[in-house]
Amino acid sequence: MGFDVASKNDFDSQGLNVNSLSLGNNSEFGNDLNIRWSRSSYTNDISENNYTNPVSAEKADLAIQNPTAPTIATPGSSIEISYQITNIGTNNTSFNYTSLYLSKDESISSDDKLLGFNWIGSLDAGSSINKSQTLSLDTNLDTGNYYLLYKADALDNIFGLEDSNNVATRQITITSANSQGYNSNSGYGLVNAAAAVSKAVGQNTFADVPDLGGNDWGSDMVKAPESWAKGYTGKGVVVAVLDTGVDRNHTDLKQNIWTNSKEIAGNGIDDDGNGYVDDSYGWNFDSNNNNTLDVDGHGTHVSGTIAGANNGTGVTGVAHGAKIMPVKVLDDNGSGSYSAIAKGIYYAVDNGANVINLSLGSSYPNSELEKAIQYASSKNVVVVMAAGNSGGSAPVYPARYAKNYGIAVGAVDQGGNLASFSNRAGSNQLEYVTAPGVNVYSTLPGNKYGSYSGTSMATPHVAGVVALMLSANPNLTEAQVRDILASTSGNSTQGKSTTGWDIGVIGKTWQM
Repeated sequence: MGFDVASKNDFDSQGLNVNSLSLGNNSEFGNDLNIRWSRSSYTNDISENNYTNPVSAEKADLAIQNPTAPTIATPGSSIEISYQITNIGTNNTSFNYTSLYLSKDESISSDDKLLGFNWIGSLDAGSSINKSQTLSLDTNLDTGNYYLLYKADALDNIFGLEDSNNVATRQITITSANSQGYNSNSGYGLVNAAAAVSKAVGQNTFADVPDLGGNDWGSDMVKAPESWAKGYTGKGVVVAVLDTGVDRNHTDLKQNIWTNSKEIAGNGIDDDGNGYVDDSYGWNFDSNNNNTLDVDGHGTHVSGTIAGANNGTGVTGVAHGAKIMPVKVLDDNGSGSYSAIAKGIYYAVDNGANVINLSLGSSYPNSELEKAIQYASSKNVVVVMAAGNSGGSAPVYPARYAKNYGIAVGAVDQGGNLASFSNRAGSNQLEYVTAPGVNVYSTLPGNKYGSYSGTSMATPHVAGVVALMLSANPNLTEAQVRDILASTSGNSTQGKSTTGWDIGVIGKTWQM
């Protein structure tokens, strides 16, 4: 029995017993045709040892290999990409196209943006061809994380056994059109709450107000009082501090400590069913219990910079109306594990945090931690990360993940000069801003205060600014927060060295 092939869809034989077939002269297939033989018993009612033994036909098979593209671009810009198309099959191909898409995920769908295509001629079995081209991005493109999709066999006229290798992906972040303001030392420069918060609500930059002076110079420097004057204090925003714990009883903090309203304290029951018993004041992922009190002092110092009460004493936090969620991920000496920090991020996101402060770091990447930060980003929780205190040319981890998620923060002194200890932004553009990080005065356990230095101290200034932005506009996405900070921060002056700094927790060793 034989039949002519009019379309490759006709191979769905629906139970036909085919002893032989003849191919018509349909030109759709040309040399690209390959034959996929189904098993001899279509209904599986005949037992066989080998279902693949009848015939193997020669086939062509196009695959995308070695795709390249920039990791960051701006709306309306042109990007240069390249890729290799290889015929990994055993037959030659005729003409074909490769299509290029911009997508929010790694699969092609109807809502993806077609950026262009590229024609290729015949390609012999086993041979390759290198392609490069310029793609133009829409001027109205939203900022955020995307994927470039490279699809070989765009005409779908190669009837291959395997199509999963037809599409390759490269991740690209679309940032604000002001990216020309980025430099390898200070990134986008000194964060500016007056400009960032006003842009978050679609207004012109808030007018200057008198400085607080004294120990609150850091809030003055990031222009937080200008936002307070407009009524934006961080109210309604929860900032999770993943650190050595928090002294929730401190006079300047106790009114701004987050409590788990779904949990009944001290009853030994997981009332809210989140997997943590009596987590009324967060959770301790270092010791796996509900004790989140701070012994080291680092987490309490960070918390005061974010949300110290506006009570006329001690220190006033950048977002003094926000709530602090204590999540202890480091031990009483400031050391910790990637696993504990990653779990802390998931906990913070799943229990209502809007911002996560990570004043910690390591020289080494970690996929578990990166996935946790990616998870936070997917839930529009903004992760703010210390750039590091080794004076390096690029941030440590996890701040280096700010290429795609969250914000990296470098430290400046009271004169706006990048601190000598602060890791720089690096030549690979990422979301990096600066904030006060030298001799920063803040809360310490036991109703005490003290001055610390480090990018650990700069980071909570930025976390506070993000809290102000979200209190002004709770609907901001993580990508919009990143974009607004990039477009409103001003590069700091370079050149002045600082000495006598205390590197704090970020300089300590993590258990790998």
